[in-house]
Amino acid sequence: MRHFRTATGAFLNPSNRFGVDYRAEAASFAPPPVPIVDAHSHVHGTEAARILRDSMDLYGIERIHSMTRLADVESIRGVLGDRIRFIAVPDFGDPDRRAAHGPRFLESIKHFRAAGAEVCKFWAAPRGVDFGHEVGEPRLLALDAPHRRAAMDEAASLGMSFMAHVADPDTWFATKYADRSRYGSKRDHYEPLERLLTEYRVPWIVAHMGGSPEDLGFLSSLLQAHPNLHLDASATKWMVRELSKHPPADLRAFMARWQGRILFGSDIVTNDDHLRGGEKRNEMAAKASDRESAFDLYASRYWALRALWETDWELESPISDPDLAMVDPARHPHDAPALRGAALPPEVLATFYRGAAGKFSPA
Repeated sequence: MRHFRTATGAFLNPSNRFGVDYRAEAASFAPPPVPIVDAHSHVHGTEAARILRDSMDLYGIERIHSMTRLADVESIRGVLGDRIRFIAVPDFGDPDRRAAHGPRFLESIKHFRAAGAEVCKFWAAPRGVDFGHEVGEPRLLALDAPHRRAAMDEAASLGMSFMAHVADPDTWFATKYADRSRYGSKRDHYEPLERLLTEYRVPWIVAHMGGSPEDLGFLSSLLQAHPNLHLDASATKWMVRELSKHPPADLRAFMARWQGRILFGSDIVTNDDHLRGGEKRNEMAAKASDRESAFDLYASRYWALRALWETDWELESPISDPDLAMVDPARHPHDAPALRGAALPPEVLATFYRGAAGKFSPA
């Protein structure tokens, strides 16, 4: 087993539990079989984007696809140039939520498309119910709500593909979503998705291994039933925790069977607030407090994902995973799961790392 320890055994931060040098650690990996495309991220803040660019350079990431606010597209493009592609998203910070996810999003889709966006995102996580309840409209973010269909119609008319976030980790359904009368069961969230996959025959990406990395058999049934369905393998902590539980041979067989239908992604979120400490910070901003911890936050995701997909290492993840403590009070929020590498063969890696993304955004 590969171990990560500082000389003193000191714990430094949740993205670097063992105090490693992620710049030096990049040399642990052989060059990837192809330059890597990260199909799922959230790049905000020009200073943070420069730090992200450094981690991309080190870990072989040639291009990244981002859900960046429309107002920030040009400033982020100014940092990353041709290395970034944009995914159309509503403005979740708009205080008028009904307008932001209704008529304003229809207008935004046009502007995103003019800026080169080729994919439109529809976020429908179960916690969207709470987001809608806060403004008296529980179905505000329901995937099949009329205003969301209108956005799908607009995006499809512009030749765009769709991305969706459906469901969330099993650990969350066992805890924060335990009220089935409010959130339903996990499988309930796939019913509107399957209807829309049939209704809108455009290519779809369903994020975070389709929302069910815990159940490869279920994912295979979805992929078999819907030829226009693709998955991205973003959300690093979730993927490491759950995919490492599968026997590596089973995960390799799944990835080989669905070669071309699964895209590499990280779900990295960058923010200039990561570079500035302070007491009044939201959950995302609190993940880093200076340039070095921001670099660790971004680089750790690429380190862990490349270890998961390329190697046969068995080790404890260097990234804290609070979900473990959610379901087991005996665990500490900074504990981490095992990371067990799948050691995908080069031809499968090449398609996963780059080829599959070409269907949605040609180089």
